[in-house]
Amino acid sequence: MSLGQNFSSNDTCEIQDVVPSLFLPISYAVICCFGLLSNTISIFVFFIRRHADSSTAVYMRHLTLADSLLVLCLPLRIYYHHKEGPFFLCKVVGVFFYINMYASISFLSLISLDRYLKIVKPVWVFRIQKVLWTHIASYIIWGVLFLGTGLFFVSNKQNHPCDKICFHFHDKGLLAGSINLSVVVLFGGLFLVFIIFYVKIALKLRTMEMGKGDSNVQDRKKKLVRKTFLVPAIFTLCFLPYHLVRAPYVLAQMGVIKELESKQLLHTWNEITLLLSALNSCLDPIIYYFLSSIYRKTILCAIQGKFKTMYDLNRRRISINRSITEI
Repeated sequence: MSLGQNFSSNDTCEIQDVVPSLFLPISYAVICCFGLLSNTISIFVFFIRRHADSSTAVYMRHLTLADSLLVLCLPLRIYYHHKEGPFFLCKVVGVFFYINMYASISFLSLISLDRYLKIVKPVWVFRIQKVLWTHIASYIIWGVLFLGTGLFFVSNKQNHPCDKICFHFHDKGLLAGSINLSVVVLFGGLFLVFIIFYVKIALKLRTMEMGKGDSNVQDRKKKLVRKTFLVPAIFTLCFLPYHLVRAPYVLAQMGVIKELESKQLLHTWNEITLLLSALNSCLDPIIYYFLSSIYRKTILCAIQGKFKTMYDLNRRRISINRSITEI
């Protein structure tokens, strides 16, 4: 597809790509590079090491898989940015991107639920905390995401030259638009529960008896409470802006919002907030760093060039259950 053809197709679109032409490709390229590096280490820790499985370890493993697969979508997203491409390929890449983004949201939520139950309700043992049910819940999430996104392959209409441009503003029908809006509503409910979990975790940690009268222990306790909000901070930064923009954006795609200026603004904000969502694949390893002592020691060994120590550390059969209390 020639460059001239790409421009002619863009010229026929009422919605233009006004974000600086190199900003998004360069940003996605940086995320791709850092994401590949950080998630390679995460795969080494969570897939290769011989640890006894825990519910948290299972969720982290699936979260790492989702982040790694999302990062692998980025080279094609960079290559076909603002270009015409094979319709089916662009659709597959776009859908695969969203599958892994929502998989990340789901597994971060399950990690938060797991930590909430272990910290706030430590005496009770729920079925979802058992490793077998953790595996089942993870596979159900993947199955629902793949089946749900399969609906977007039902329609292959290209009624307008603009529809041939990958990852651009495309009109949506009633079914696709309704599904997108339902996902936004579900995210809103999930986000509210997510924040409630972490507020209760923080309150529980503040009231825990830890070295009463010992100033050092009390300082550590305060740091522990502050670090608790790392996960919701990353979750909010990466996913809340996108979903705040998503609802009006989908309404614009459905034709409910008709003003061209509003559509143009929503398309621009959708592009920027989607970039923040992709950034999550680089930030999740920061969560692992604080949640897992083994992951933290692996990173420090890698930085210091102690690769034999790093390998030996991850060949031991050590459970990472205790890392739950580290944040």
